[in-house]
Amino acid sequence: MSEQIKGNNMFKLNNQPALFSFENELCKKQRDLLAGSKEKWFHHLIFRNIREQDFQPLFSEKASRPNVPINILVSALVLKELKGLSYDELMESILFDLRFKTALGPVSIEEVPFSGATLFNFQNRPGEYEQQIGVNLIEPVFDRLTAEQIRELSLKTDIQRTDSTMVSSNIRKYSGVQLLIEVLLRLGKKLSETDKQAIGEQLQAYLEKGSQKYVYALKSKDLPHELEKLGQVYYTVHNQIKENQRYQGSQELINFERVYREHFVVVEQEINPRPTEELHSGMLQSPDDPDATYRKKREQSGKGYVINATETGHPDNPIQLVTDIAVAPNNTDDSLVLNERIDPIMEKTPELKEMHTDGGYGSEANDKKFEELGITQVTTAVRGRECEVDIIIAQTGQSPAGYLVKCPGQQVLSTPTKQRHKVRFDLAVCRGCSLKEKCPMVKNKGRYCFKHEDYLKNKRNNNILNIPAQRRKIRPNVEALMKEFKTRTNNGKTKVRGIFKTTLFAVNAMIAINFGRIYRYVAKKALTDGFDPPMPTALYNIMLITNHLLRKSAIFVRNFFASWLCLEYFYSKDVLRLNMPAMRALN
Repeated sequence: MSEQIKGNNMFKLNNQPALFSFENELCKKQRDLLAGSKEKWFHHLIFRNIREQDFQPLFSEKASRPNVPINILVSALVLKELKGLSYDELMESILFDLRFKTALGPVSIEEVPFSGATLFNFQNRPGEYEQQIGVNLIEPVFDRLTAEQIRELSLKTDIQRTDSTMVSSNIRKYSGVQLLIEVLLRLGKKLSETDKQAIGEQLQAYLEKGSQKYVYALKSKDLPHELEKLGQVYYTVHNQIKENQRYQGSQELINFERVYREHFVVVEQEINPRPTEELHSGMLQSPDDPDATYRKKREQSGKGYVINATETGHPDNPIQLVTDIAVAPNNTDDSLVLNERIDPIMEKTPELKEMHTDGGYGSEANDKKFEELGITQVTTAVRGRECEVDIIIAQTGQSPAGYLVKCPGQQVLSTPTKQRHKVRFDLAVCRGCSLKEKCPMVKNKGRYCFKHEDYLKNKRNNNILNIPAQRRKIRPNVEALMKEFKTRTNNGKTKVRGIFKTTLFAVNAMIAINFGRIYRYVAKKALTDGFDPPMPTALYNIMLITNHLLRKSAIFVRNFFASWLCLEYFYSKDVLRLNMPAMRALN
């Protein structure tokens, strides 16, 4: 791993208990209120349970100045999302708010744990580490905190529910032509003087106005011609710099080459814009966020990401906690996101037996995976076209596998074929059925063929009918989680760019949401059941008393030595000689 990622600091744990604290300087009423505050709970539940060792690879192995404590930096990022603060507001609160100092554990009022630059640098380094090493250091923080919280609260994790929401990246909305010009201009700033002289004339019109003003001056009828013109410019620039090692690896060149491939096609040295049907949602949306994609879902559209969250859903739990969080480009189907996350969810909560989703999570791949893991997927809607006549396929337990196919009027055992299973319904019964005009079996002369995958899909669609009534409406509650999450965005738009920083934001937000639920639960329990918040331990009280006595002793020693030094200076020979009249006056 490069030294750029490791930085110039030596890793050091922040695991020493603070012997001195500003809390003993407060009056008893202030200490009591602070002991039951949300920030004190945060210190106990979040700050103290962050495992700093996981971030050790980010720091130098050489002897150097120690790092800012990791648990302080991570906790500060979570506090930012918990309180909905900007970075400036976060720094001001850490400087002046005693509650924030309590949450982060500084030992004195004067102590400033870190600067804004330190916090920004810390955010970037785990992303660079993941990009080079392929190891995510942020998500395990959420996983360990949640596992400990579930254990302490004795929550049941065998029933869970999941949902997703789209968030937009913090980028400008570019039209197709404007994006092409913007990418071209950013590359132009990186060109050498030689390359600028070779192709500068073609870029001159764009450089004079900039992408926004240039596009505003265009009329609708000019756009096709402008695309052809840009294609020629891209073709010329590409041939001019493709062999130049100077630009290799730069983000500007990566974006340029990507847009060149996505928007244009070269046939026999003639370049043309790609047909509209070949353009897709995964194309570059902004040079500021190469990971963002475009998606339109129902009435909502955006350029950014999809956030998928899973939480516990057992009715017996006093509160429900988020167990998994995933971020993906927003053109990723919900069923694919769940398919990729089900294994990590099972590792974290192996008791999982029932997953509640909406119809968008249903797929053949998920059906097979859930069957393999012994998980029942309960969907609140059917994906795709729904049959107007209820057909139920059930396994009989016979070997080889047999199936019993039921309709409202009759049931028939299936017969296996080489690739499928088939049944033949009694048409005499079908002719007397009130649903015969809508039944696909009647239209197919009583024949019905299916595969095991069809059985799994049929089972998934009917699982909701096979569970107790009180569990059939628990999935919509996860929509409240997504709504709570989106309140931390500006009308669905994040303040960050890139998939890593979006993941960092989502993880910190979910840690904050889980903590908020726990705090509200224990606060309510304190009112109804007389449950006491975590007060300082006996050792902590001893430390406060010792701290108080030591500070009093320090004041006494300081005053004593100050007086002694003054007298020592005053009665020195030179001073006595110069101040003899004053000494006589004192006598």
